[in-house]
Amino acid sequence: MLYFWHWLVGACVLVVYLALLYGIHVPDWQFTVHNPDSIYNGTTFTVTCGVRGKLNPPCNAVGYIDREVLGINHMYKRPAWRRSEACTEKSPYEGPFKRNAPSWCYASFEPEGILSSISAILSTIIGLHFGHVLIHLQDHRSRLKHWLLLGLALLASGLVLHFTHAIPLNKQLYTLSYVCVTSGAASIVFSAFYTMVDILGLTIPFLPLKWIGMNAMLVYVMAAEGIFAGFINGWYYDDPHNTLVYWIQKHVFIKVWHSRRVGILLYVIFAEILFWAVVAGILHRLGIYWKL
Repeated sequence: MLYFWHWLVGACVLVVYLALLYGIHVPDWQFTVHNPDSIYNGTTFTVTCGVRGKLNPPCNAVGYIDREVLGINHMYKRPAWRRSEACTEKSPYEGPFKRNAPSWCYASFEPEGILSSISAILSTIIGLHFGHVLIHLQDHRSRLKHWLLLGLALLASGLVLHFTHAIPLNKQLYTLSYVCVTSGAASIVFSAFYTMVDILGLTIPFLPLKWIGMNAMLVYVMAAEGIFAGFINGWYYDDPHNTLVYWIQKHVFIKVWHSRRVGILLYVIFAEILFWAVVAGILHRLGIYWKL
């Protein structure tokens, strides 16, 4: 009965999210550029909307609610849409704006705002259900069957919603299709790890992941939130780009592989994930854990 209430809460969250996302009328809005490096610093732009149910960058209800509640000056100033084709010729990378870039390219947007955070509750409830399966189903086959069937159903639902253009995948808005695809993919990957570790007994190759999980809060705050990298980047020689992190990215990974994409991917794997796995492993040996 307790788990029934979890799904009821999830259903309520979904109804509220969709009602607000597609039901709120988004009026025209204004913002002033506050960027000393921009030629438009101090300029006030007007973004024309006057629509309802749109999911495009300038006129979605997620941004509207955040602007009204948080205030545009308290929102993230370098949103992902700055890398879109409408804004820069270097898309999907960030670069100088096009001369004819729409005004909203210069605006702020909160990727972890109020409405998108409400939708993220659905991911939590689905993950909680996976944990319930682990507790209440005792044999491997039943667990895997439940996880895989639910995961494949979620993944298929999300892809159908996206490719039929009903609800496109959008992490910034945390759309229903994004919740379904990420939750479904997570279920399938989790099932694969469960098979290798708990059924086949391949524990040693996955020890780094275990160490990270045992100090998850430390790794999240220092690595995922960029606190440690921000501290290192605060020390540079002559120019803000001459930091240790930037030098490692450029000379150890990108130049060696002659590809920015491959270089950044390898940097994340080795200089982020593997590095913090080693740190977490050392702390585990010392019996040090960061927890509440």
